[in-house]
Amino acid sequence: MMKFRFRRQGTDPQREKIKQELFAFNKTVEHGFPHQPSALAFDPKLQLMAIGTKSGAIKVYGAPGVEFTGLHQDTMAVTQIHFLPGQGRLLSLLDDNSIHLWELMTRGPREVGGVKKEGQLSLQEVESYSLPGRPGIESCSATRVTVLLLLRSCDLLCIGTEGGGVYFLELPDLSLKDSQTLLQDQVMQSLPDDYRCGKSLGPVESLQEHPQQSGKILIGYSRGLVVLWDLSTRHAEQLFLGKQQLESLVWERSGNIFVSSHNDGGYSVWAVTNGNTYSHQPVSSSIPYGPFPCKAINKILWRTTQTGSPVLLYSGGMPRASYGDRHCLTIQQDKEHVTLDFTSRVIDFFTVHNTEQENEFDEPSALVVLLEEELVVIDLVTPGWPSLPTPYLAPLHSSAITCSFHVTSVPPKLWERLVNAGKAQQGRQHTHRSWPICGGKNLAPPAKQQELLLTGHEDGTVRFWDASGVALTPLYKLSTANVFHTDCDPCDDPQDPGDDPDMQQEEEWPPFRKVGCFDPYSDDPRLGIQKISLCKYSNKLVVAGTAGQVIVLGLSDERSDHLVDVSVVDLLQDREGFTWKGHDRLEPRLKPAPFPPGFQPLVLVQCMPPASVTAIALHAEWNLIAFGTSHGFGLFDYHRRNAVLARCTLHPNDSLAMEGPLSRVKSLKKSLRQSFRRIRKSRVSGKKRTITTPTSKVQEANAALAEQEDVAPVQRRIEPRSADDSLSGVVRCLCFADTFLRDGTNHGPTLWGGTNSGSVYAYALEVPGVGTGRVCERGGAGESSVCVEAVLGKEIQLMHRAPVVSISVLDGRGKPLPDPYEASQDLAIAPDMTNAHSVLIASEEQLKVFSLPKVSAKTKFKLTAHEGCRVRKVALVVFNSTAQEDYSEHTLVCLTNLGDMHLFNIPGLRPQVRYDCIRKEDISGIASCVFTKNGQGFYLISPSEYERFSLSAKVLTEPLCSVQLDRLLESTPASDGTTSTPQANGTHKNQMGQAEG
Repeated sequence: MMKFRFRRQGTDPQREKIKQELFAFNKTVEHGFPHQPSALAFDPKLQLMAIGTKSGAIKVYGAPGVEFTGLHQDTMAVTQIHFLPGQGRLLSLLDDNSIHLWELMTRGPREVGGVKKEGQLSLQEVESYSLPGRPGIESCSATRVTVLLLLRSCDLLCIGTEGGGVYFLELPDLSLKDSQTLLQDQVMQSLPDDYRCGKSLGPVESLQEHPQQSGKILIGYSRGLVVLWDLSTRHAEQLFLGKQQLESLVWERSGNIFVSSHNDGGYSVWAVTNGNTYSHQPVSSSIPYGPFPCKAINKILWRTTQTGSPVLLYSGGMPRASYGDRHCLTIQQDKEHVTLDFTSRVIDFFTVHNTEQENEFDEPSALVVLLEEELVVIDLVTPGWPSLPTPYLAPLHSSAITCSFHVTSVPPKLWERLVNAGKAQQGRQHTHRSWPICGGKNLAPPAKQQELLLTGHEDGTVRFWDASGVALTPLYKLSTANVFHTDCDPCDDPQDPGDDPDMQQEEEWPPFRKVGCFDPYSDDPRLGIQKISLCKYSNKLVVAGTAGQVIVLGLSDERSDHLVDVSVVDLLQDREGFTWKGHDRLEPRLKPAPFPPGFQPLVLVQCMPPASVTAIALHAEWNLIAFGTSHGFGLFDYHRRNAVLARCTLHPNDSLAMEGPLSRVKSLKKSLRQSFRRIRKSRVSGKKRTITTPTSKVQEANAALAEQEDVAPVQRRIEPRSADDSLSGVVRCLCFADTFLRDGTNHGPTLWGGTNSGSVYAYALEVPGVGTGRVCERGGAGESSVCVEAVLGKEIQLMHRAPVVSISVLDGRGKPLPDPYEASQDLAIAPDMTNAHSVLIASEEQLKVFSLPKVSAKTKFKLTAHEGCRVRKVALVVFNSTAQEDYSEHTLVCLTNLGDMHLFNIPGLRPQVRYDCIRKEDISGIASCVFTKNGQGFYLISPSEYERFSLSAKVLTEPLCSVQLDRLLESTPASDGTTSTPQANGTHKNQMGQAEG
């Protein structure tokens, strides 16, 4: 049904062809940190890393730009991953006890906008296996898999189970070798009577292959027993009779010793000797953070170095009473001892080190730690073991994302200054060694232009990301907290712990070091960023927050200590009957504060009442900012530091607007009551309309005639909204435009604002030195003393009172007006000022174009589907053709509450295409969506991940990479039935294949 939604009689084949060359929907790449990670693996030959998630996804990463994804059919947690080194294959264990074999394959080519695209590299599942349970029982605990071990030969997989049995699967067909199965009873027979004691050995906790002698494996049981088992002779060479509950095992490189970690927070070193069947005691044992009870050491690694002192790494082991809630990983070498303190749980970790047999030492170069909320990489070569900055997988949600803003075609000078500011921030806390996970090759051409993604966060920070390519790389972080006195101001602390020798003594052990940037807790919820706007030509940035704060910032390359100018704008204008019941405003600092290189605050504007800012607009060429809240909107001249306009938009019944977003207990109950009242009213009014009286029939006929003027079949009647709705005064959008408002001959600066009740306000501005009217005559020596003035020119009330989502002014050609500085600096085609302008107003219910300056309706489109479709996001986008380099179209992109995208031409508002993009249940994804000016977009698919998509047939940002494999590469058929098998340099040599995607 939806397929024919926009079909019209007599479709033009030529127009359909042009649309195919302009529009194509693709979800291209996922940016950020995988949500709910559950497993980690590393291929030392290919230098690739894999992360499994609780939703059944496997994501493989290499050098920046090299990444691909596989997805299990069932939404089950991935509990373990193991690479087949060098082969581009990996094994996964799911929570349902099934084992899956994946291969790196290239999908067949596809066609986008009439252009043939190469096949993409992806993981394809080729085999799966589940250990059989008891008949009639889906999963038997005795055969539940606890641990996997892939032998170095890559032809045999060892499986440890909860019942203590060890099973063996042949690879790559995953067939069970019954003859090799080792059950716990066989091991029990080899034990001395005093150790047996009638007790079970417990589940298999660890399996480790001998580093020098293939075919020999260590089997560690939960009870503490460790068995060195020979697969060829099928007998136990040595039994290590541990008495403490076992957690993990690791071999020392020579194979002469191994290390076991235990649940009491200790580890033991055991010697492997020939001719000695039983080992009753380890060579040495240690509880690093004892003597008081400690938590278990979950995993331990032992890495040898040329210096003689091994590097010991283990997770957990903290004193249970004092630091039992800490998430820690310890690094020890000789006298060096660091306890890395993380803010989220450690999932797994590995080291990047020498794995070739001919190397005598491990020589670890990096430690990679997968945490629940971020990835941390530690440089083990540089003294002090500093952390490495991550080129991708950065935790977008280090503080919860509250808003976003995208900038295309960033000028090179601005880009360079942002990069330098970011490097200055990193300072000594990071090392600048190369990224250790460097497998594969990024084949994507360099970005033609630099793109910025700005994210606002709950803790008052704005983060700048390089969004030019597949890898979303952090560039720079701006904090607004130091503009204010907050509840957790470090300057207000009663006592510095560093001044107290007793506290210093307490903090010396364990030697904690805070690592990572994930910090979900905000010092003050009022700091949260709600709106961002950046002018890339003037380097002016405006950020607005939860407590009505609007900060104008300028870019500086030097550190500065200065006082920020503060202005207060009263949006209520002393109206009676309104009392603010929400949070207090943030107190600005009264003394000069230090600001590092980067964006530094120039002016702070505080709205009163201090409600959350719902809309902002910046016109750097006129030195003006506009801001709106639930009470009204204001206009501020940040060059002359004075408020130009304050307009209250409150309705007499807007009581909810006075409570603020942080005190919603009563307001929630009230809004629910009002919702039920509206439902009852609509039902009653619906019943009343069914009464067939002559008067009502006439009214129905008149209404039907009114609706029949050029109405598409899919449009339905829109029920008017009540003027008494709560929060009707919320300002939803603001924009500046140089257009015709007073008359059709003189154009000048204007400010437009739209509210939740369908009201649109248009103000004519008199800006010194700008415009064709009398303002320009004021120029000259006294221009700086002349203030900006605002005069209400038009006030429009939409008939159905639907919230106004967006306002855009179109020039005489029906094109959007260029951004500030673009026309004056010849960076864009100058707008047509000879023909009449028009204004495009998008409400939640419909799109409508009005002519200017008369404000008469020209065309409209009622985007109201039967399911209750409402407009959520609107953007004006330029789409370039794949067939003609010089052909492009300006298009209106509309995202609805159902998650679908509708594209319309402008100014005619004729529907072009429709795409299903976001699930309608994904409310946060729809609310977080942001469009780019070249036809791409981002939306949150989890708190830590952005999905990137493209609506353009020409502009796509997707992985294009190759990986050198130790096997011939296979390919999978494309949707059209064709296959693709790329080759390395045109031929296969030494069974090496090159996978491209």
